[in-house]
Amino acid sequence: MKIEENFKLAFLAIVDHKFRSFLTMLGIIFGVASVIAMLAIGEGAKREAIAKYKDLGINNIIIRDKEFTDKELEEVRAKFSQGLSISDADAIKEIVPLIEDIAPQAEKDVTVQYADRTGKARIIGITPSFLNILNFTPANGEFINEDDYQRHLKVCVLGATIADDLFPFEDPVGKDIKIEDQWFEITGVMQNKALFTETVGELASRDLNNDIYLPLTTFNKRFIRENQLESEIKQITVKVASSEKLPEISTIIRHLLNRHHYNNEDFSIIIPLELMKQEEKERKIYNFLLGSIAAISLLVGGIGIMNIMLASVLERTKEIGIRRALGARKRDIMRQFLTEAVMLSITGGIIGVALGLTISISITFITDITTSVALYSVIIAFLFSVIVGINFGYLPAKKAAALEPIESIRHE
Repeated sequence: MKIEENFKLAFLAIVDHKFRSFLTMLGIIFGVASVIAMLAIGEGAKREAIAKYKDLGINNIIIRDKEFTDKELEEVRAKFSQGLSISDADAIKEIVPLIEDIAPQAEKDVTVQYADRTGKARIIGITPSFLNILNFTPANGEFINEDDYQRHLKVCVLGATIADDLFPFEDPVGKDIKIEDQWFEITGVMQNKALFTETVGELASRDLNNDIYLPLTTFNKRFIRENQLESEIKQITVKVASSEKLPEISTIIRHLLNRHHYNNEDFSIIIPLELMKQEEKERKIYNFLLGSIAAISLLVGGIGIMNIMLASVLERTKEIGIRRALGARKRDIMRQFLTEAVMLSITGGIIGVALGLTISISITFITDITTSVALYSVIIAFLFSVIVGINFGYLPAKKAAALEPIESIRHE
C-alpha cells in the first residue's frame, strides 16, 4: 500500500470520528502546550538573570561594604578598620595586576522632590569610569562626565523608575529636582535595569532603577554621613582584563583588603560571572523539572491514543479481514493503523504548539512574568508528540496486523 493511501485512509478515519479524534488529541494538545509554556517561563527567567548579571559586568569583581548594626560597627571600628575607602580603590588599582579600570561609589537613601511629587531613592556618588565598567547606558541625555566630576557640579542622572515617578508626563532632562535640601540639575535618564529579587550577598533586593547618580566629589562635599563610623564608600567595582583570571584576582584583592582592614571581614567580594554560572546551572535543573512535569501530559495523551486505536481495531476487525482477504499484507495493515496514530499525534502537536505560543504570550501580557519561547522547546515538544504517537500506536497496529483474515471476516 502506498504512503499516500495510508495517509488518505488515516485522514478519513479521523474525519469520520471527529469528536472522538479531538478528545483523543486533547492529551497531546495540552501536553505540548504545557511543555512550551513551562519552558518559555524558564527561558524568560534565564534571560532576565543573564541580563541582570551583564548589567553588573561579567568581567567585574564587586566589593561591597558589609551592613552592620550600630553595636557591630563600633566593634569593627575599635579594631582599627575604617571600612571601604577611596584609598582601598587606589591601592587595588596600583597593586593588583590585570586591572583595566576601577569605580568606587558612595550611597545614601534620600527623599527627592519635583513640584508636588516626592519619592524615595538612593543616591549613588560615582566617578566617570563607572560607565566604562558597568553595562549602563543612558536612555536619554548624558551621563556624569569628567568635567562634572572635577568641578563638583550639582548634576544628576535618574534611574528609570524614579524618573517615571517624578516625571510621568514630561522629559526630566534639563529640569531641577530637590534631593533632601539641595537642588540638582538632571542631565540624563538611565535605561531600565533588571531587579535583584534574590539574595546575592550585599546586593539583595536592589532596584537599580531607583538609583540617582551624581559625581562622587559632589556627593562627598554635599552629603554628610549620618554616622561618622560608616565607611567612606559602599562599593568598589573592579574591571578585570580576563574573565579567566577572576578567581585569582579576587583572592589577591581579598588579601590586600585584609591587610588594609586589619583582618576585619567588613567587606564581601562578589563575582557576577560565577553567580551567573551558578544561576544558569540552577535554571537548567529548574527547566528540566518543569519540562518533565509537563511531559507527563504527553504520556497521558499517548495512552489515550493507544486506547482509542485499540478500540478502533476492535471496531474495524471485519474491515481488516476483508483487506487481508483482498491481498493486503500484515505490514500494510500495521502501517495503516500506525499512520493513523501518528496523524493524531501530529495534528495534536500542531494545535498544541499554537496553544503553547498563545499561552506564553498571554502570560507576558497578563502577568509580570517574562516568557521567552525558544525554538528548541517548540521542536522538542512537537517531536516528543510524534514519538509518543509512534510508540503508543505501535501496539494497536501490531494487534491489527496479527488478526487472521477468516476470523476477522466472521467477526460481528
